[in-house]
Amino acid sequence: MATDKHGLTLKREVGIIGGISFIAGTMIGSGIFISPQYVMSAVGSPGASLLIWASCGLIAMLGGLCYAELGTVIPESGGEYIYMLRTAGRVVAFMFVFTFVTVMRSASATGIALSFAEYAVAPFFPGCPPPQMLVKCAAAGAIILLASVNCLSSRLATVIQVVTLVVKVLALTLIVVVGVVMLFEKGTGNFENAFEGTHLQVKSFGIAFYQGLWSYDGWNTLNYLTEELKHPEVNLPRAVMIAISLVTGLYLLVNVSYLTVMTPKELISSSAVAVTWGNKVLGSWGWIMSLAAALSAFGSLNGTFFSGGRVCFVAAREGHMPNILSMAHVHRLTPSPALIFTTVVSLLVLIPGDFQSIVNFFSFTAWFFYAITFSGLLYLKIKKPELPRPYRVPIILPILVLIAAVFLVLAPIIDNPQIEYLYVTLFIFSGVIVYIPFIHYKLCPNLLTKLTIFLQLFLEVAPAEKNL
Repeated sequence: MATDKHGLTLKREVGIIGGISFIAGTMIGSGIFISPQYVMSAVGSPGASLLIWASCGLIAMLGGLCYAELGTVIPESGGEYIYMLRTAGRVVAFMFVFTFVTVMRSASATGIALSFAEYAVAPFFPGCPPPQMLVKCAAAGAIILLASVNCLSSRLATVIQVVTLVVKVLALTLIVVVGVVMLFEKGTGNFENAFEGTHLQVKSFGIAFYQGLWSYDGWNTLNYLTEELKHPEVNLPRAVMIAISLVTGLYLLVNVSYLTVMTPKELISSSAVAVTWGNKVLGSWGWIMSLAAALSAFGSLNGTFFSGGRVCFVAAREGHMPNILSMAHVHRLTPSPALIFTTVVSLLVLIPGDFQSIVNFFSFTAWFFYAITFSGLLYLKIKKPELPRPYRVPIILPILVLIAAVFLVLAPIIDNPQIEYLYVTLFIFSGVIVYIPFIHYKLCPNLLTKLTIFLQLFLEVAPAEKNL
């Protein structure tokens, strides 16, 4: 952020390298080190598994390009929230931010933190699973540490993102290079009859896509901080194309390496596929993969906090959350109240946290709102063609991604409906119940005003303006 004659504004500190790092660094988290066995288990064959990973990369790329147009037509931070606010209206936007804060972003951060903790403590417990209490304490420590860093300095958070991205890419490159060498030595035996045993149920493909797309989650990170991006009309689409292409290529090659070293059965039975790969290939040096996976998740968690805090910040600025969350620290110039709030919610979700449930329900909820966002882009293309568009995509792209989003929402419940998805849907629409009294009719304004003044003085924060 920066100060001007009007007040505090978001400072444009993120360039093209930082933009690529935030997208790729958030995408490359714990997923590629854990999800391959779940994708393989869901679809049943190496060939179908690789098709899922390639398709997930294509969906992420198309979605990212559509978001790049949205980010240049509506050059404000906040991602889906601000796009829904400008296209679908205040009620739908509030439903999103209510679900985002209470479920989506907190669940995402918690899942990544748990993955980080599992890998970080694993070397101290060889041959046996670490105590869950220790894992959750380590996850809580990571959440608090990275929240503190993001409160102290946006520049430091960006540096962490770049450094951890380098570590991630080096670790994945090691897996790829060793996999290529092993492929020449062992041959392609594990890839013979590649599609034999494929599960053809719709639900199987839906769950496989959920697990694969969890590893690609973060393709929309830069849209949450558009106001902090230098020359967004150029750097936003450029960063999207470079970052997602890099990640997709790495993911495909890493999966080939996993399948070269391990049989499909070994991969499915693994609790942490990267560690199993490391133990088989590196022997006593297998702990390196635990360290790399932990650092990977750490960087992804940092990117999640950086972008997630911005959504609270923008929603509060638009009157959809308490006013204190729209303020910035007067000296450090970071949205610290929004980051503190996000941290508290993530720590609460961590208490009963379960990684598998988090992935499935997060993905179901996320793609529900992505579908609304892609519909908003179609609306702008058809109804508002006169709006300036420094970057545009053919109309067929949002149509294709919208169809994919609808499939991803419906796929897990077509073959075998589960009551949990009904609960999630009801929770999403319960945002309307909260909106009517507290946002529309503004109940308890005096109490909130007094609390805002107290917190403003205590946290040393002041209102921030848009930076367009």
